[in-house]
Amino acid sequence: MHNPFKNAMAQLDKVAKINKSFSAEFIKRMRQPDRDIRISIPIKMDDGSLRVFEGYRVEYNNALGPYKGGIRYHLDTEINEVKALAFWMALKCAVAGIPMGGGKGGVTVDPKKLSKGELEKLSRGWVQKLSDILGPYKDVPAPDVNTTPEIMAWMADEYKKITKNKNINETRATFTGKPIDKGGSEGRGPATGLGGFYAFDALRKELKLPEECKVVVQGFGNVGGNVARIFTENKHKVIAVSDSKSAIFNKNGLDLEGVENYKKKTGSFKNFPGAKNITNAELLELPCDLLIPAAFENVITEKNAGKIKAKAILELANGPTTPEADEILFKKDIPVVPDILANSGGVVVSYFEWDQNLKNKHWSEEKVFEKLNKIMKGASKKMLEKTKKTKTSLRMGAFILALERIKEKIL
Repeated sequence: MHNPFKNAMAQLDKVAKINKSFSAEFIKRMRQPDRDIRISIPIKMDDGSLRVFEGYRVEYNNALGPYKGGIRYHLDTEINEVKALAFWMALKCAVAGIPMGGGKGGVTVDPKKLSKGELEKLSRGWVQKLSDILGPYKDVPAPDVNTTPEIMAWMADEYKKITKNKNINETRATFTGKPIDKGGSEGRGPATGLGGFYAFDALRKELKLPEECKVVVQGFGNVGGNVARIFTENKHKVIAVSDSKSAIFNKNGLDLEGVENYKKKTGSFKNFPGAKNITNAELLELPCDLLIPAAFENVITEKNAGKIKAKAILELANGPTTPEADEILFKKDIPVVPDILANSGGVVVSYFEWDQNLKNKHWSEEKVFEKLNKIMKGASKKMLEKTKKTKTSLRMGAFILALERIKEKIL
């Protein structure tokens, strides 16, 4: 199994070889998180038994501002994954040019097997163990895989109880991704997908893609579902989608509204009328203009990279492409718009939420999207400049841009 942190460090080593302006000391510093914390969270379950869950928070780098990053609840969550995600988050904030550092959190748990009450206890327990390191100017968590605005509301409430901070703006600004009525930002739901679309839009001509693209989306959670809808609304054709259980394909384009309703009714895409059932592996290898991995890490590896027929890839998942696969795709001349740029829309709008909370403001969705578009297009342009200057891949261009910004503050 691929170790995500090992992959992240392989990317860092590659950048150091390409860009000699990064000193060995700086690279050495970037190889270690500032802090990696493991906690145990004992929970009294509904049946009266006691279970102890393992939780994490990794604070990677805060050269540009408070640590920022989501909390994921997943059975496969472990420290190396959390470290990798925290590292990528530091770079993501730097590429976007927002004043935030990189962090990540998680709990090893299958949240689907917990009752709502147990889930609330777990979420409050996570905050109880970590409240001393959290705060609007220290460390600002957000939702990630299997965590929701409601979970963020419980966490913010628990933080407020523990710290007894009377400043409502400061306690609200400690967690982002909250419900709108609890200080959340307009536009947070579709932010990652929309940010990805803005980046694609800024780079489309450079990627030599047509005005109307045939698009394949792997993963149909909040990010994948939203991005499929956004591309369809902008006159592109989504020809295949998948979730963890099923995948479907129609070369003429899927009726997305019908697909969403069908999934709500049946729980999967299987046997959707007018589409062909395929496997997730087949979906990744379909001929298309744009492939969007929007699920988990390590789905494009050295085993399948050679079979990929997409003209370009837009990474909306974190770390979906292994370093070995990257090399293969680069040689095949398939450009990859990297995760640290492509999926940074979520953290950009999280930053907007933090900013609104501290200033006691509430922006309209239109204003949020306008600001997001400006940041994503500006970051895409700067990444492209670095890529061309160093004659390397878009990923390396994004890494160089991010690391230069962090280095400026450290040294």
